[in-house]
Amino acid sequence: MKKPVFIDQVSDSRLIESLSTQQRVGVDTEFMRERTFFSQLCLVQIASGDEIYCVDTLQDAQSASNSSETFWQTLMQIPWVLHSGRQDIEVVSQSANQFPASVFDTQIAAALLGYAPQMGYAGLVAELFDVQLAKSHTRADWTRRPLSAAVLEYAAEDVYYLLPAYEILKERLSALGRLSWAEQDSADLLQPSLYELDPDLAVAKLKGARNLAGSARNAVVRLAAWREREALRSNRPRQWIIKDKTLLDIAVTQPGSAEALAAIPGMAERTAKRASPAILSAINDAKSDNNDYQPPARPDESQRALLKELQRKISDCATELGVASEIIAPKKELSAATSGDLSGRVFRGWRAELIGNHLLELVEG
Repeated sequence: MKKPVFIDQVSDSRLIESLSTQQRVGVDTEFMRERTFFSQLCLVQIASGDEIYCVDTLQDAQSASNSSETFWQTLMQIPWVLHSGRQDIEVVSQSANQFPASVFDTQIAAALLGYAPQMGYAGLVAELFDVQLAKSHTRADWTRRPLSAAVLEYAAEDVYYLLPAYEILKERLSALGRLSWAEQDSADLLQPSLYELDPDLAVAKLKGARNLAGSARNAVVRLAAWREREALRSNRPRQWIIKDKTLLDIAVTQPGSAEALAAIPGMAERTAKRASPAILSAINDAKSDNNDYQPPARPDESQRALLKELQRKISDCATELGVASEIIAPKKELSAATSGDLSGRVFRGWRAELIGNHLLELVEG
């Protein structure tokens, strides 16, 4: 592999000039998130023609300059090839406040050819090129400067095989008539709704909250929203504000004083002192909420039978295609359909044409 070019200024004219001539680039990112709510973008690796660039976005962010504008505008106009790219797209969109024009995800493409649905990049490289990638720097501190040559070479490997993999996968998908499937599923990664942060919807990310009802449900909705706003404001992980289990316990027990709040297991004394007014206010306001939410009911006999039939149809279809059933429609999506939720991917795009419309007849029939 050619030695990667380290770019410590995103406005570097060599980089911009090289990018502006490319029809497609391989992209990967390195970021840190252990101590923050938002990912801290540290490095962007780009396979561009015969070069691999490791672009230092961290120093540009710390300098508070606008030098990155031309870089991002140029990079966003070029189609990207990524592997399991949702997190890369998320961290880039947060940093650049924009999305790439188009993406092609090699993990998605590989799954449509029958490879494991969640195959990692190293696994795909081994399958396609019979190359074993090193894992010596998986826990590297990407905020450290300078980055060693060994760490940069490790980072560069993450994009070195992306464009060749794209060509192989594209050819195989085209031969099976599935290239448009991979393109559609990859394009779904660019839906802004996937990355929107709405505190009022934060309860959906709180495991266990869907099973609460009445005042406990009203309280957990408000508490989850409060925690999300705190996490956003302070740029700290949600669990650092209050852990999930503690938040659920507060919603269920609904303490009426700062002392009772502090007595909740797992409630940090410091947090109880600082946040008790806001938490107690959320609990009090929840008591007057007029919310008729009901926890999901257990499926009845007819729904269980319908789910089995839907799963059988999907299994038969997946077997015929030589792919995993979850690629066509996961069980969770089919289960939701038996309760009337038809928002699943199986009911749109290529899946609808393949089998989704038939499933819809079964669901509505």
